[in-house]
Amino acid sequence: MKIGQDILDYQSKLSVADEQIGSALIKLISKTLPMAEGKVWHGHPVWFIDGNPVVGFSLKKAGIEVLFWSGQSFKQEGLRAIGKYKAAGIGLPTIQGLNKKLLTTWLGEALAIQWDYASLPKKRALEKRTKF
Repeated sequence: MKIGQDILDYQSKLSVADEQIGSALIKLISKTLPMAEGKVWHGHPVWFIDGNPVVGFSLKKAGIEVLFWSGQSFKQEGLRAIGKYKAAGIGLPTIQGLNKKLLTTWLGEALAIQWDYASLPKKRALEKRTKF
């Protein structure tokens, strides 16, 4: 997967410590979800499968936060619920907190377990996109 210039520009604006985390995440996402399209969406790097957002990250006060749009439905524990739909995430304040094995598990679940966020504005309801 080719990394878009918009994501590289986002990365270049991060501190050295946050850029290390972002680079590690980009590499892991690219390896685990090679079919996903990455782009900056609403100001943050987000990866989509067939137009449906599945994972992204953003800079928060406490550091980098990884968001899985369907994370509340994942079997692997460790994510906290975010928002009123099915999203869940985890904070990564340091590169040492990045657990590649756990993130790879969640990325695999992001492929298998998807709620249809792409159709949410039109349908005004969140429906399952994959069978789980």
